[in-house]
Amino acid sequence: MNDVILNVLGTAQDAGLPHPNCFCKNCSEAINNPKFRRLAASLAIVLPHEGRWHLIDASPDLKEQMTKLQLKYNMQGQLMDSIFLTHAHLGHYPGLLFLGREAIGAAGVPVFAGGKMKQLLENHAPWNQLTYLKYINVLELSNVQTLRISQLVKIKPIEVPHRNEFSETFAFEIEGPNKKVLYIPDIDRWDEWGQDIYNACSEVDVCLLDGTFYSTKDLEKIGRDFREIPHPLMTETMDKLQNLVGQKEIYFTHLNHSNPAIDSNRQIRKLIEERGFHIAEDGMEFRL
Repeated sequence: MNDVILNVLGTAQDAGLPHPNCFCKNCSEAINNPKFRRLAASLAIVLPHEGRWHLIDASPDLKEQMTKLQLKYNMQGQLMDSIFLTHAHLGHYPGLLFLGREAIGAAGVPVFAGGKMKQLLENHAPWNQLTYLKYINVLELSNVQTLRISQLVKIKPIEVPHRNEFSETFAFEIEGPNKKVLYIPDIDRWDEWGQDIYNACSEVDVCLLDGTFYSTKDLEKIGRDFREIPHPLMTETMDKLQNLVGQKEIYFTHLNHSNPAIDSNRQIRKLIEERGFHIAEDGMEFRL
């Protein structure tokens, strides 16, 4: 059977849950109970019949994520066939270092990235050692130019606005033989994007969207200013997409450790689910 499985390797904002140097309610629960842990947001496209898989974002948690995936699909020792990078923030590319001299010592793993990200990886230490010694081979993505990674799967990068200090930022549309997924873990504001989020979600079957913050109150207790870290609020996103509930599956990912949607008392989560939306979980699967 020619299955295509989208495996959710992680669902947390860049630094994961528990967050470093934090003992808020969510972090304390994750410290004391591993079932509340969340790894940094990342996806794997798995082709079990071929014994192959492809990675979207090489997170700081890649070592653990890779082991779990290889064991789950009986692909021990099988490296990813390619890596697609969204952007150059903490949660999305440091895992590349595991492919280098000090760890795996990979051989020319294709890494797809935007033009600015390609320059960063080729010209700046420590990333340029990976490229110079050919542990990775960086290939440039072009906005909305679809790539076929197998007979069954196509990926389309879609540029989105997101504090592009070091690179551009891409979302990805992943199309299997039966379903299409829109993955947007990071974006500043829906209204700053050249596309309408409602229309974009209307064209796919499953949406995995930026759920970093539920509301502006998320960061008040930990002394951070929401304006420093722009992301669309989950409340805003639900208002924009409410009419798609029942037609599309809409999940929130890239959840900040301060987000009450992941609180064990489930009060906010219940409100989200009553509106017909979902919280993504580490390890969940979608069959494409």
